[in-house]
Amino acid sequence: MDFSFLQNTDLVISLLVGITVVSLLTAVFTLLRKKDDGAEPENDLMSEKLMELSRLQSELAGRLAQMNENQTRAQETVNERLQIQERALTKTLDERLNNLSHRMGEGLMEQTKSTAKHMSSLAERLAVIDTAQKNIMDLSTQMVGLQDILSNKQTRGAFGEVQLEMLVTNALPPSAYRFQATLSNTKRVDCLLDLPNPPGSICIDSKFPLESYQALQTVETDQDKTLAIRTFKADVLKHIKDISEKYIIPGETAESALMFLPSESIYAELHANFVDVVEKSYKAKVWIVSPTTLMATLNTVRAVLKDARMREEAGRIQKEVMTMLEDVSRLDDRVAGLERHFNQSVDDIRKIRISTDKVTKRGERIEEIQLGDDSPAEDLSPPHDRIE
Repeated sequence: MDFSFLQNTDLVISLLVGITVVSLLTAVFTLLRKKDDGAEPENDLMSEKLMELSRLQSELAGRLAQMNENQTRAQETVNERLQIQERALTKTLDERLNNLSHRMGEGLMEQTKSTAKHMSSLAERLAVIDTAQKNIMDLSTQMVGLQDILSNKQTRGAFGEVQLEMLVTNALPPSAYRFQATLSNTKRVDCLLDLPNPPGSICIDSKFPLESYQALQTVETDQDKTLAIRTFKADVLKHIKDISEKYIIPGETAESALMFLPSESIYAELHANFVDVVEKSYKAKVWIVSPTTLMATLNTVRAVLKDARMREEAGRIQKEVMTMLEDVSRLDDRVAGLERHFNQSVDDIRKIRISTDKVTKRGERIEEIQLGDDSPAEDLSPPHDRIE
């Protein structure tokens, strides 16, 4: 923007001041002239100067008017330039605003798409969380039910027996076990594995010392811990003693029995912190097993049963083999007889072929005989060879 017209501001102000001074002087001299009509010659000189000043005032007024006109034109030029620059600035601002609006629109669309995608993923995850929460609620209900079952001794014993039954039925054939079998001493065992001698039938009894174990896990003072340890050891040793006395019968059962603990944690606690109890169970011929170790034991029992069955079948297989050998011997005799008959048949066929050859030759000789008066009589006597 061009503001060069403002450089003449000081000049304009000086001219205005000069014009004002001249105007004042003119007014003063005019008053003096009116006051004194008989002015002296110097007054004429003064009049001339005043006339000169008046002329200069007129020139200054003309110049001032010209300057005002120039200033007006400059102001119009400035206004036009300002309007052009304003229009250019407005256009530039509009373009930038449009670009900014376009970018913001694209950004908002992308953000909307991303938000929608995230919301969809969040909804899926929330659905999975709802399903998991429902499963957790069901599991909590089942855990409460299980806790109610385990809080009662009878239901706790039934739980152990059911778990034992599931493990045995999944690992062994039905002929290899009996549940709630009664022994000769009228004692009833939870499960009796029917195995051949050795080792003989093995008794499995389920025990679940849950109360003493929970008391051991919830103690707070050393005195309570000592009491809980003593109670837990006493319960387990009592179970070991009962199994050893009730379910190990010489001549009827194996020399050892199994005590089944339905809890892996109790089994781990025994072998980790109560080694003396485990050693006493070894001495009493009572092997403590958990669900995992019982499954391994049952797999071994299945292998033993398979081996025993193979030994039982070995005699029968040997008898069948001997019978098969006798049949093979008779078959050999019959093949030898058939071979003799076959050789005789071959000899008979050979003789038949010889006879047919002789008959064929005699027929050919008969065909060569010529019948007539002059023809010499052919010897029709039988040949030396006879047909056999």
